[in-house]
Amino acid sequence: MLKQNPKTVKIAFKNLPLKMHEMAGPAALAALAANEQGKFWEYHDRLFAEKKITADSFTKIAADLGLNQERFNADMKSPILFEKLNKDMAEADRFGIAGTPAVFVNGKKLNQRTIDELQLMINEELTKK
Repeated sequence: MLKQNPKTVKIAFKNLPLKMHEMAGPAALAALAANEQGKFWEYHDRLFAEKKITADSFTKIAADLGLNQERFNADMKSPILFEKLNKDMAEADRFGIAGTPAVFVNGKKLNQRTIDELQLMINEELTKK
């Protein structure tokens, strides 16, 4: 979508750690901590590539990405990042989102998650402007 709509589409990523996955919350905080060093997407992609996420996964991935470990560990405990995560979760709750991924275009939920339907919604929103 970004390649097809480089000037009109912006992606906003929100965290929604699923309660059934005990490591989802810490994983979300770890990705936010990586973001503090400009490595969110790299960290995100590495997390999703892991076969099983453990507490050791977080520091290993951070080290592999060359993050400052001391800063990463401090950011993992940051009340500011914890609040950001809670804000994302509250927003998901307000929108009735219970699972991931959820895709929205200008606040409207995409129900049929196909490329064609997504482009159709984008086109409809662009014609309103």
